[in-house]
Amino acid sequence: MTILDAPETSVAPRTAEDILARAKTIAPILRENAQRIEDNRQLPQDIVELLRGTGVFRMAVPASWGGPELDAVQQTEVIEALAVGDASAAWCAMIGMDTPIYAGFLDEAVARELFDDPDVVTAGAIMPMGRAERVPGGYRVSGQWFFGSGITHSKWVVGGVLVTVDGELETNPRTGEGPHWRIVVAPQERFEIQDTWDTTGLRGSGSRDYTVRDLFVPEEHTFSFATPRVTGAAATSDAVLRNMPGVPLGVARAALDHVREMAATRFDRAAQTPWAESYRVQTVIAQAEMDLGAARYAVYGSLREQWELLEAGGRQTPDEQVASVLARVGAFRTARDVVARLFDLVATPAVYRPSPLDRWLRDLNTMCQHVIAQDQVIQSAGAHLLGGTPQNAYTVGSVV
Repeated sequence: MTILDAPETSVAPRTAEDILARAKTIAPILRENAQRIEDNRQLPQDIVELLRGTGVFRMAVPASWGGPELDAVQQTEVIEALAVGDASAAWCAMIGMDTPIYAGFLDEAVARELFDDPDVVTAGAIMPMGRAERVPGGYRVSGQWFFGSGITHSKWVVGGVLVTVDGELETNPRTGEGPHWRIVVAPQERFEIQDTWDTTGLRGSGSRDYTVRDLFVPEEHTFSFATPRVTGAAATSDAVLRNMPGVPLGVARAALDHVREMAATRFDRAAQTPWAESYRVQTVIAQAEMDLGAARYAVYGSLREQWELLEAGGRQTPDEQVASVLARVGAFRTARDVVARLFDLVATPAVYRPSPLDRWLRDLNTMCQHVIAQDQVIQSAGAHLLGGTPQNAYTVGSVV
């Protein structure tokens, strides 16, 4: 399939079923364009519009704003379907659809003004890599942020900052201790985007560095994850992380399907047997399905339980809070392990360009360097369970 075969998208999708169906329909088109996406080192504009037509960027727009308001399970299913086609496209879709989630931490009038288009794309890094000097009416912001996935096709950019007063770090006004972390929102054109993204994997995500110096940002265009306007599942700091496992799960699924198709026709010359009858091949495939299936069910099961509890107004116990966190880390690591084993199974043919296994493994190795798949997240979960201090409280939804 090619871009010309893309489905008609003049009518915006209104339901989770519509968006998922469109995502599955364009996955083969993304697969066909995967090399072009990788070579471009950012999403080509026609791919951006293809994603926009699926409704992926509007997935979290609330029903009260006329949006489809997909829950975390439905969002993850869509991202997973896109990742079967191409990891970079799915990664950018996952990042770009966070706009309505950020809106839930802004004043509603401000959010409606900034995000007046349901398909608007926001990019940026929310960890506090910048500084925001407090001035009358807002902040003067300076900094350099890394990993601005999708920033080249975004309208808005977010950046995490630490607030300063006369150059000194301001204390968190809510707790009276520690620095004051906020996220600023500003137009993309106000930032300098640096061409830094030349990587082994996720090459098409365009996750470039971006900088700004002495940019005035009004107070009302900043927010803290500690003070949501909305309630329910969208009111926690980890709301933007929940659908992330869809990317590695989709990539691993694509790799497994690819190798299973190979097994149907490949012949082991040394053993003089079809691959499908090889004990080793059968064992590797079954083990991969077992591990991926367990990781997938852990993700979707924990997301569903968490969403239902929070939407009902419940409070999570530490065990309930970290369940989706650990499942998320497990999805990234299991997917990489599965594809590495498949790569080894296919052996020499996997290293040649016609095989997508090389790209899938590189994509997974790169995405596993994201903080969300690192040991500090596991430590944070363990600390939360034991009443200790999480190294990264944001990743376990415990920002104060």
